[in-house]
Amino acid sequence: MNFAVWLERIAALHGDAPALCVGAETLETYAAFHAKAAAVGGALAALGIGTGDRVAVFAKNVPEYLIAWYGIWRIGAVIVPINAKLHPREAAFILENAGATMAFVTGDVEGDLAALTEIPLINLNATAFTLMTQAPPAPLIHREPSDLAWLFYTSGTTGRPKGVRMTFGMLEAMSLNYIAEVDAVHPQDGALYAAPISHAAGIYNMVHVLKGTRHVFPASGGFDAAEVLALADTCGPLSVFMAPTMVRRLTDVAIASGNKAGGLRTIIYAGGPMYSADIIEAVDWFGPKFVQIYGQGECPMGITVLAREDVSDRAHPRWRERLGSVGRAQAAVEVVIGGADGAILAPGEIGEIMVRGAIVMPGYWENPEATAKTVVNGWLMTGDVGSLDVDGYLTLTDRSKDLIISGGSNIYPREVEEVLLTHPSVQEVAVVGQEDVEWGEIVVAFVVAKDGLDQASLDAHCRDNIARFKRPKAYHLLPELPKNNYGKVLKTHLRALLKGD
Repeated sequence: MNFAVWLERIAALHGDAPALCVGAETLETYAAFHAKAAAVGGALAALGIGTGDRVAVFAKNVPEYLIAWYGIWRIGAVIVPINAKLHPREAAFILENAGATMAFVTGDVEGDLAALTEIPLINLNATAFTLMTQAPPAPLIHREPSDLAWLFYTSGTTGRPKGVRMTFGMLEAMSLNYIAEVDAVHPQDGALYAAPISHAAGIYNMVHVLKGTRHVFPASGGFDAAEVLALADTCGPLSVFMAPTMVRRLTDVAIASGNKAGGLRTIIYAGGPMYSADIIEAVDWFGPKFVQIYGQGECPMGITVLAREDVSDRAHPRWRERLGSVGRAQAAVEVVIGGADGAILAPGEIGEIMVRGAIVMPGYWENPEATAKTVVNGWLMTGDVGSLDVDGYLTLTDRSKDLIISGGSNIYPREVEEVLLTHPSVQEVAVVGQEDVEWGEIVVAFVVAKDGLDQASLDAHCRDNIARFKRPKAYHLLPELPKNNYGKVLKTHLRALLKGD
C-alpha cells in the first residue's frame, strides 16, 4: 500500500476540504495538495528518480514538506527526512550513507549544506520547487508491504547514526494502530506540527491524510507555547505531539495567561521521562487531553500506550503507579521482559524490554552487524530496561545505558565524545547526562586536557561540528577520568559527582 493512494482517495472524495494550513489560513485544499504532490512526482521522474531511490528532506516545518513527501512516495521512491536541528555536516553524512539522489531543503540550511554535498538541492520555498508543482503528474506506483518507505536516521552508540528501514507495511500498521489505540481522528480535526515533522510529529501525518484532516503549521515553524495556545483558540480542534519539556512549558504559559486551551483536543507526549508532578498539573489544568506513547525509531510510536483514561484517572488504587508507567502494549505488537539469558521474565522482574510485531523494523540500512544485534529471533532488543506488572503496564527502569534524552531528542554520548576528541587540546573525554528540571537531562562533558583549555574553546569546536542541541551545557576539567581495572571509564562515578554523592 503506497500512502499516496490515501491522498488520492481523500482528494477525490473531499477535494474542497482544507488540507495544508499555516495557522488559520488554508494554503491548499486536498485536491490541490494531491495535484501538486503528483506533479512533484512527475518532476522527480523526469529527473531520472524512480522506485527505491532515496530522496532526502532537510527542512523546517513548512507545508511544502508534505507536498514533497507525497510526491516522493507517488513514484515509489523512499523519503529520508533529516532533523532540521542537525548540523549540516551531520546531514551530509546521512545523505552519503543513504545514497540520496537529491534533497529538498529550506533556505536556512541550503547554503551550508551545498558546500558539503554534490547532490542537487531544491529549496522548498523557491521558484524551482514551484515549477515542480506545475509539472505533468506522475502515475502512482504500487508498493508492497515489505518495500522501503522511509529511511529514518537515529543516533547510534557507535557514534554514527544508523538508518532504520521503515516499510510501507510497518507504517500502515502504525497508522491504523493509532486509530485503534491512541486517538480517534475526525475530518474536522487538525494535526498541529509544533515538533520536527522529520520525527514523531510527522510520522502521524499519514493517518490524518487518510481521514482528511487539516495539517496545521505554526507560522514560527516550530514550538512556541504562546503560539500553540493562540492556534488552539483559532484553529481547533487540534491534536499535537509534544516532548515532555514542551508539555511543561505549555502548562506554565497557559496557567500564567489563564488559557485552558479548549481547542487542543489531544496532546500526545513521548520522547523522554515525564515527571509525575508535571503531568498531574497539566491534567489538572487542561483536563483529560493527554495520551502517552512509548516507541523507538526501530518500532516507531508503537510499543506501548498510556491511554487518555489512564493519564487522567485518579480513582484507581494504583493510579500513581500507572501514571509513572508508559502504558500497555499496543495492539500490533507483543512486549515482554527478557533476562540476561534471553528467557522471558515474570511480572515484576526487571530486564530488557523486547518487542515483536508488525511495526518492528526489518533491520538497519546496509548494517547487518547492527541488525543482528538488535533484531534477535524476531524480537527487537530495545536496549531499554523495565518491568511489566500483572496488568501489563510497562515501567521503564532505565533508558539505554548511555542514552541522554534532552528536550525529547535522543543524544548518544559517544557521538559528542568523538567530536570533542578531535579538538587538539583534548586528551580524554566522557559525556553523561545530568538531570534537569526543564530539559529532563542536559549534556555534560568531563575533559582531560593536554594543555590549557577553556569552555569557550570547547563550545566553539562543538558548534562547528555538531547540532546545537547535542552540545554540552557544561564542561568539567579533570586530571584523569575514573576507570576500572580494565581501563573502562566509570560513568557512574561521573554521574555521582554531578549529584554531589
